[in-house]
Formats: sequence, structure tokens, C-alpha cells
Amino acid sequence: MDEIRPNSGAQAHGLVPLFPPGLQAIYGECRRLYPDQANPLQVTAIVKYWLGGPDPLDYISMYRNMGCPAQDIQEHWHYVSFGLSDLYGDNRVHEFTGADGPSGFGFELTFRLKREVGETAPPTWPAELMQGLARYVFQSENTFCSGDHVSWHSPLDNSESRIQHMLLTEDPQMHPIQTPFGAVSFLQIVGVCAEELQASQQWNGQGILELMRGIRIAGGPWLITDMRRGETIFEIDPHLQQDRVDQGIETEGSNLSGVSAKCVWDDLSRPPDDEEDSRSICIGSQPRRLSNKDTEQIRETLRKGLEFNSKTALPPISSQKQNHDRAQSRKDSLESESSAAIVPHELVRTRQLESVHLKFNQESGTLLPLCLRGRLLHGRHFTYKSINGDTAITFVSTGVEGAFATEEHPYAAHGPWLQILLTEEFVEQMLGDLHELGSRDETKLPKEYSWPEKKLKISILPDSVFDNPLQ
Repeated sequence: MDEIRPNSGAQAHGLVPLFPPGLQAIYGECRRLYPDQANPLQVTAIVKYWLGGPDPLDYISMYRNMGCPAQDIQEHWHYVSFGLSDLYGDNRVHEFTGADGPSGFGFELTFRLKREVGETAPPTWPAELMQGLARYVFQSENTFCSGDHVSWHSPLDNSESRIQHMLLTEDPQMHPIQTPFGAVSFLQIVGVCAEELQASQQWNGQGILELMRGIRIAGGPWLITDMRRGETIFEIDPHLQQDRVDQGIETEGSNLSGVSAKCVWDDLSRPPDDEEDSRSICIGSQPRRLSNKDTEQIRETLRKGLEFNSKTALPPISSQKQNHDRAQSRKDSLESESSAAIVPHELVRTRQLESVHLKFNQESGTLLPLCLRGRLLHGRHFTYKSINGDTAITFVSTGVEGAFATEEHPYAAHGPWLQILLTEEFVEQMLGDLHELGSRDETKLPKEYSWPEKKLKISILPDSVFDNPLQ
């Protein structure tokens, strides 16, 4: 349970001797931006996370931003979180590792909401939205990057709004800061419609954000969310889909390299009761778990999947951004930049499979054309990581280095992690057969696709199959 209260004036000005340095550093950046609002309204967790409370963010400050008439930027409410970074430096929430790296998770969240006419106080629902995102970060240990998307599938304010998903970008006004406990950047939440989310998945989040910056009612230069917006950017300007998004996919491919999904894979070449079977759902037995190395590789795929203009890779990625000026190679890699190649865990052997059956729910299935057209045809890879267990399915093209699937053995499993290598010719064939999955129309389920000559079968199944696997 949260409560709303104004900041203590003394604390806001840093006059309390024991005022936590991490907190003081963020307040300092807020005071730079809002020198006349030293005592903003604030949503605060009644029971702090480090005392057993449910909300990871200690505070969320809410400021009134007057916009910038010269740039046609409208007045809005500006929300800033406190708690994803290390506020205290005493290990009560985040492990203190020194001032040279990131502070805590290395970022805080912000949100800009259009101020409605006659509104005298900021709505508080964005605070719960930010707490929800923070809970995801703390529980999964996955951080956000600029350009990432969040599939929310519900109006952000629980209304009837079309704004039901989110993209993340750098806050246009708040500067990265250096605290005694490390660096902190500020990532702004941007509310988007389902069509804009889909376009960001098919192309890249940064590209869609740039289009939104050019349309005032879609956010404008500061990407202000208007929950009453009734039109997508593609309805406002119908040329954007073909001239910018479709062209971008054709020339650049997609920057989305992985998603959390409802998915299952079966080895059709092995009897179901074989003890060596490493399928995702093992009826009556405990599924074999991924090694720590494999888990980290897949986690990094999902963590960095939407990072703009960078070479995607499954293994651990250094905290420093890759050089964006570097010429982009068409050849993607599953190799670590800090090691020569992935070496599978010696206690879990890699198996070559003769025939496989892939199962996805409808939402995951709609991303298959993106996986094929936006990733594999551009020499890249794409990973589905099951939300119901350790299962992972990675599609790779012949241009991907370091994969344990090969053209000679295109289906290979390392524990519950399956890799499928698809040639360009087969990708084109599959795109023709799966074209209906790219439509937003509901598909009658179950739906099956089969390529007997390739010994590959794909089923699109209802969510209930994945929610109740033992039934």
C-alpha cells in the first residue's frame, strides 16, 4: 500500500546530515530541472522493500512540467522513481560493488503524462505502473535499455484507452548522474498502442519512437503520453507503415532478438518415455534445467533484444555499449566477446535430433514471420524463452557463428535449449506457408503446419494448453 505525501522540505534541500547519498544525487538532478518545486507530491511505499514490503520503489516524485511552447511541447506531469538504483550503499537492497559501475540496476524510471484541462494534481496510477515494472526487474534481474518494449495488454490507467503497451527511451531532460554508489541513467516510459508495439517488434523500438517524436499528438519531441489518444501514428499518417517501417524491415531487419513466450518443443525422433528426453514439459517428472551458462546466454538475448543498432548475441555482454560507429556485419554470432565460443556444459551433452515439433500460443505464433523475415533473412538469430520453465527455442540462420545446430544436423538440443538452423530457401518457403500468422485477425485454434521433408512440425495452440500442461 502506498501513501501520497509531500517531501520534507529539509530533506528535499539535502539539509539532513544522514540523508542517503544515492537519494540525494537523484534529488539533485530533479532540483536542477525543477528549482521551484523543492517539495513535490510523492508516492511512497508505506513498508519499504528492504523491510519486507511488496513495492521495490521507495518513492515516486511527481512534478508539474510546463512544457516548452517554443517547441510546441504541451504541459504535463513528470514522474521520477527512486529505488532501482542504490539509494543507501549499505547493501540493504542492492549489493554495493563500487562507484565505477552501475548503481543498483543502473537506472531509474520516469514517465510523462499529458496534463488534462483543469487538473490540479497529478494522477497516481502511473506510480503503480512504475512499481509493476520495478517488480519485474527485481524478480527477473533483467534490466531495461532504451528502445525496449513492454507488452502490457491492458490500458495503462485501467480505462478503455488504446494505450496498452510501453516503449522505453532516454528521458529528454534528465541527465545521467554519477553517485557515490555508481552511475544512474533515467529511462522514460512511453505509452503506445498495440499497432505501434507490433511495429517496434517487427522493426525496432528506437525507430518507432523517432516517428512518434515527429507527431505532436503521439508524444512529440519529449514523448508525452496522452491516454486519450485515439489514433495510432499509422492512422494519423498512413504513409509511415510502408515508407518507414516496411522499408526499415526490408533494409535493416528487426532488432528484436528474443521474447519471453508460451512455447514447448518435442523430440519426435525419441519415444516420449525416454529418460534422455529433454523436452520442455515432462509429464510426471521434473524437467531438466538449463546450466547457468546457458541461462545467462538466453537472459542476455532477452535483456538486450531491442538495443538499437548493436550486434545481437546470446552470451554475456559487457555493460559498456558497443561502438555504434562500427560497420555492421551481416554475419551474426552466438559467440561471447570475452571468449572464443560457447562451450556447452560438459555434464549436459548436445544431442542431434531427427524430427521436432514446436508448439506456441497465438501471441508467440504471430512473431514467427518476424523471426523469419526480420531476423533469419538478415543472417541473425531469434530466441523464444518459455515463461513456464527453462525451455528455450532458438532459430538460427546459416550466417550465425557459434551455434551447435548445423546444416548437416539442423535440430540440436542442449538440455531443454533447442536450436533450429534454417536455410534461406527454407525460410522463404516457411514465410509463404505461415503468412496468415502475421495478420492481427484471430486464428481458429489449434492450427498446424508441417514440412514432412524437413521433419518439422509447428502447432499454434490455445493458452490453456500451456497454462495447464499436466491436463
